[in-house]
This record gives sequence, C-alpha cells and structure tokens, in this order.
Amino acid sequence: MDTVFERVAVIGAGTMGAGIAQICAMAGSRVLMQDVEQRFVDRGMDRVRAFLAKGIDKGKVTESARDSALQLLEPILDLTRAGREVDLVIEAIPEDLQLKKELFARIATACPDRTVLASNTSSLTLEEVFADTPGPERCCGMHFFNPPPLMPLLEVVRPARAAEEVLDRVMAYARQLRKEPILVKDSPGFATSRLGVTLGLEGIRMLEAGVATAEDIDKAMVLGYRHPMGPLRLGDLVGLDVRLAIADYLRVKLDSPVFDAPPLLRKMVEQGHLGKKTGQGFYTWDA
Repeated sequence: MDTVFERVAVIGAGTMGAGIAQICAMAGSRVLMQDVEQRFVDRGMDRVRAFLAKGIDKGKVTESARDSALQLLEPILDLTRAGREVDLVIEAIPEDLQLKKELFARIATACPDRTVLASNTSSLTLEEVFADTPGPERCCGMHFFNPPPLMPLLEVVRPARAAEEVLDRVMAYARQLRKEPILVKDSPGFATSRLGVTLGLEGIRMLEAGVATAEDIDKAMVLGYRHPMGPLRLGDLVGLDVRLAIADYLRVKLDSPVFDAPPLLRKMVEQGHLGKKTGQGFYTWDA
C-alpha cells in the first residue's frame, strides 16, 4: 500500500498516542510507538490490541487488517531511533508546554531535515511548542480526537512559517488515515478546543446556578442540537483537570473572561473528582 509517509514515529503511548499509532499502521505506515518506560509502551500495545479486537467483534475490522497493523507497529524506548528512522513524527505526550518544547528540540537533532514534525496539542500555540525547534518550515499541528480510531475529524494547524508543501502532505495523509481534515491558523485553542471549552464552561456555570441537572443540560445539546455527547459528559471523558488547564491557558492568551473557570470546576479538580479516570466527575463512572 502506497502511503504519504512510509515511516512514522508516535511519541507517547498513552490513550491518544496508542490510538494514533494504530490508525497510522492501519493506513500502511511502518510505525514506531515510543515512550519513556517499558510499562508505558506495553500498556499502549495492550490498548491497540483491545481496540482492534473490539473492531473485529463489531465487524468493522478484519482479522487480516488487525494482523497487518500489528506487524507494522513496533513499540520502542529509544527516542533518537524514533527520530532517525522516520518521515513523520507525531508528538502525543502530556499537555505541558515545557515538555513539548524540550521533546522537539531533542528529536529535531536526530531527524533528517526532510522529517515532518507534528504536535497533537489541543490548545498550546505551535509558535510556543516549536520555539526551540530547528527547521520551523517542517513543523505543524495534527490535533486528533479521542478515541483516534473512531473520531473522523483531524485538525491540521498551520504555524506562520510552515511550508505549503508540508501542509499539503499532511492534509493528504489525513485523508489516507480516513479522517476529514480541517486547516486552521495557529491560535490558542485553534478552532475546536476554543469552541468546545467555551461550551463546556457555560454548561458548568448553568449547573452551578441550578439551571438544570447535568443530565438535562447534556440532553439539551444531544437532542436539541444533535451533539453526539453533552458538554458535561464530554468534560468527564476529557478529564476535568485537562479542561481547567486549557481554560486557564486560553484565559491568559486570549485575554477573555469567556474562559474564566467556574468555581465548581476548580473545586472538583482540587477534590480529585476529574471525571471518568477517577470514577467521579459530573457523573459516576464504573472502573
């Protein structure tokens, strides 16, 4: 199978990284999935196998497609190798600006000049993320959505100094991944996080004011506006700590009171009620 990027490295084997690695392998790319500890890459491979098994159970993935994807996917610990051997690097590490800056500054020294560097950040400006990265013309954003194998959207983000040829290749690869790409200018929160966080914060304010229950606020958006999921349930899935961090970042960067975090959100995060990952958020979740 011909593919725009024959060799891809995904840095980070968490929920997003494992999902991104899976869909790249299913598109025919040879994929190195890198993380800092063996237990992390092992867990990432377990996620991929479980997702593929579920796809087979639902009749959406064939056994041959599963076997092919797993043959193309290699878990590794060596970051230098990840950069040295690939045509595209996709970063999917935690949403921490300093971590991302340090990662790209390191991996860029190992990569050939032709290697495209992409960040999966959901809100940080790429101007900041790639501030210390040589070769800014090869850098861009590839913002996937959770879970990557199922969500059809891919937000491709254009930094000011990105080369048109690089963006064209990334857009073409997005379609090869069976995603529907949109191209947006580098700006805090891009298009999706900026809109999504705005809606989520207003939903929390409504709950805080007693306008309606969490269930009914969510139902209003699902049934009234055909959203696949309400903003409060989505916040639980994303993680309320992540929601709060993005809101605080956008409040500063955009200088807008729209992104003032409601006291209820701060209280829940302080109490450790972060949503699905802790079992308690606006909803109670099974382990």
